[in-house]
This record gives sequence, structure tokens and C-alpha cells, in this order.
Amino acid sequence: MTQTLKLRTDGKQERLHKVLATSGLGSRRKLEERILQGEVKLNGQPAELGSVVSPGDRGELDSKTFVIRSASGRLGQVLMYHKPEGELTARVDPEGRPTVFESLPFLKGARWVAVGRLDFNTTGLLLFTTDGELANRLMHPSNELPREYVARA
Repeated sequence: MTQTLKLRTDGKQERLHKVLATSGLGSRRKLEERILQGEVKLNGQPAELGSVVSPGDRGELDSKTFVIRSASGRLGQVLMYHKPEGELTARVDPEGRPTVFESLPFLKGARWVAVGRLDFNTTGLLLFTTDGELANRLMHPSNELPREYVARA
């Protein structure tokens, strides 16, 4: 069975590890490692770090095949979540504490990206999105987006 992975932009090339990560197949860094270890194939050949993909390219990861398609008009999802005290803003915790990601809706073919973080004992609003570019624009200091915090001591 072949899985379809979608490019985030209309027909433009994107890096392979970014497309795989956006599709929920792992983190960019972990996928970069797997590419370096020869675990990912692109168009029948071992993929190289920095490989770019275009619509129609075919790949293989974990004995599963995928084909790249253009995602024309595809919009990312955004979710507001009120983080309670006692949850980590992390994907996994080696100590086994609960994480915010365990409380979010399951996504097929995408993954939630946290826009910012809150401490373990802090409550408040968090934003999550499936659009990594949007998350970066919202978080990066160069965009100078105003933020407002209310604290009770």
C-alpha cells in the first residue's frame, strides 16, 4: 500500500526530511539521522541529507512506500488548548509525566506543533498548529509579535 505525502507549497520543491516530518513520520532531526544512516530511499536510491522532493517523487521508509503530491490549497489546522497544571509541553517525558500532546486530538498524516511552551506548574492558553511555517512565524523574535502575560503570585 502506498501512502501519499503532500508538499506544503504548490508544486515547489521541499526538503525530504521536512515533508516526512510534516506528515507525522518523525521529528526533522530524527529523520535527518535516518537519512544519513541510509534508512530512507528516494526514487529507488538511498536519500541524501538535503534531498529535495517534487510532486511525483517516490520514497520508502520502514518498508512502506510513499508518493509525493502537491497540496494545493491545503490549510493547516490551529487548536487552542488550556494547559492545566501538571502537564509538560513536550512530546514525551522520560519520567513518565503527562504531556499536553497526550490530550490533543489524534491526527492522521500530520502532527501538532506547539506554539511556545508553559512550565509544568503553569496553567494557560497554548496554541498548536499542523503548519510548522505558521508556528515559526508566530514564535520567532524577528517577527516582533506582541505577547501579553498575566501572572498571579
